[in-house]
Amino acid sequence: MSTTTVTPTPTVRPLTTRETDALIEAAVRAADGLGVRGSVTVLDAGGQLLGFRRDDTAVLISGETSTRKAYTALQLDAPTADLVDLVRPDGLFHTLPTALDRPLLFIAGGVPLHRDGRLIGALGFGGGAPDQDHRIVTAAIAEADLG
Repeated sequence: MSTTTVTPTPTVRPLTTRETDALIEAAVRAADGLGVRGSVTVLDAGGQLLGFRRDDTAVLISGETSTRKAYTALQLDAPTADLVDLVRPDGLFHTLPTALDRPLLFIAGGVPLHRDGRLIGALGFGGGAPDQDHRIVTAAIAEADLG
């Protein structure tokens, strides 16, 4: 009789409400520093909404774009800024934006969140130029010490 030893995968603490609030506040500060008004979205590892905030003067679509950017970063476990070229007509993921029932958005401003090398969620910002949105989320992650 053969016995197999299974080593359990260590659990990683999920993204907390306190961390979600810290990410949102840090993103708002980073956006203010750039003079950008927009929306910020935090998703957990399963793609569920943990936190969201839209500035009073942000364009309404920024809420949708921040959420889609976070979801795209989560699903592909990569910053959306690194994925833009992949959806060009000759890119590897050219048809991917329309292949899923929940739309992806390949515009800079979404970044996955990791703890101990494991994916725990994603942060997205929409409302500024793509490079501004990317700077906002990376600054928020660094400030909240979730990089």
